[in-house]
Amino acid sequence: MFKKMRRKLTVFYALIMAVFFIGLVFGMYKTMQWSITSEQEREVLLFAEEEANEHVFLFNHMTSFEAEQQNYQEGSGRMYVYAFDMEGNLRNASRPSPQLEAIVLDKIAQWDTPDGQVIGISEATHFKWTYNVMMTAKPIMEDGKQIGTVYVGRDVTAVYNGLHKATLVLVLIAVCALLAAVLVGYLMAGKAIVPLKNAYEQQRQFAADASHELRTPLSIVLSAIEILEEEPEIKTPFVFEILNDMKDEVLKMTNLVGGLLVLVRSEQPGQKIIKETFNLTLAVEQILRKIQPLAKKKEIHIDFINKPIVEVHAESGKIKQLLLILLDNAIKYTPDQGRVEVKLQKNLETNTVKIFVADTGVGIDAANLQQIFERFYRVDKVRSRVCGGSGLGLSIAREIVNIHNGTIHVDSTIGKGSTFIVELPEF
Repeated sequence: MFKKMRRKLTVFYALIMAVFFIGLVFGMYKTMQWSITSEQEREVLLFAEEEANEHVFLFNHMTSFEAEQQNYQEGSGRMYVYAFDMEGNLRNASRPSPQLEAIVLDKIAQWDTPDGQVIGISEATHFKWTYNVMMTAKPIMEDGKQIGTVYVGRDVTAVYNGLHKATLVLVLIAVCALLAAVLVGYLMAGKAIVPLKNAYEQQRQFAADASHELRTPLSIVLSAIEILEEEPEIKTPFVFEILNDMKDEVLKMTNLVGGLLVLVRSEQPGQKIIKETFNLTLAVEQILRKIQPLAKKKEIHIDFINKPIVEVHAESGKIKQLLLILLDNAIKYTPDQGRVEVKLQKNLETNTVKIFVADTGVGIDAANLQQIFERFYRVDKVRSRVCGGSGLGLSIAREIVNIHNGTIHVDSTIGKGSTFIVELPEF
């Protein structure tokens, strides 16, 4: 139980840290991206302004462009410039790298972006190399009249590649930090549950000691009541009524103490069960005969349908106790003249056996289905006091199923009844 709690605490802590690191890395990536993009845009706009001013002079002193001889000027660094007059003639250029030039010229030919607005271009080449470019256009103005347009841009591929590499490094650091945090969380969870474990062990030991100590005096009181019932001198009906009430209460206390002992023993580490192969069908029929008088009092009809010959390898005493708990529970919470059905089902593929115990009782609300197997939990406390019981039956049933590596769950509908389904391995 405490190992499961420790794992849950560790997983919860790991999820919190994972969300934190994901948010941190994403936030840092977006911050760096915004910072780099805004800085690059500012530089491109400043460069466009400078080139537009310079080309006013160049347009007035250049009659032709040497591009006719395919002799473009070499670009300065990763910046490039293309200047066109109003007729669309290329008047000057500072070319980018040959691989990038085709992309740039294609974008200029399809240019529809407002002047002064920077756009980003991401284009993959045949060699799966992705170029990242920032471009803008600026009109060349002279005396309030536009005489041409200059297109400038910057190759920011290396900058964004650096950003992606930095992000990858951040992700790796975050993963390592998360693994370290999970390890620390696991160790801290172990230390955190030590006081809980100690308190639980003390409570369990107290329950075991109290149960053992109570069994003897309860047996003595029960024996004394039975002796008094046989005394010929006691003939008053009132005294007999008192003795019967006392006997009922002692029997309830004895059942409660017995239930606590079963739970305490089932939780002891390394508990061994004595398994044997027995006929489960015959065991069900035996328990049905035992429970029949209780059902007869409420005129409840019990059906054992689908009686295959089923053998299981388990502790017969505990399986019979499981059946008795489920049937007793079904009869208690089924109105008079109701119906209880028991069914066995064998699964050859998984080598398991299913036990179905269905009733036409009051049903259980969906909000309570996950809690009915907890100790002393009662869905309807008033009705439970009337029906009797200690609130330990289903807890004991779950422990019996768990020590046999099985599962137990319930399907229920308010006003229609409940079906408890137990699945046990055959061997």
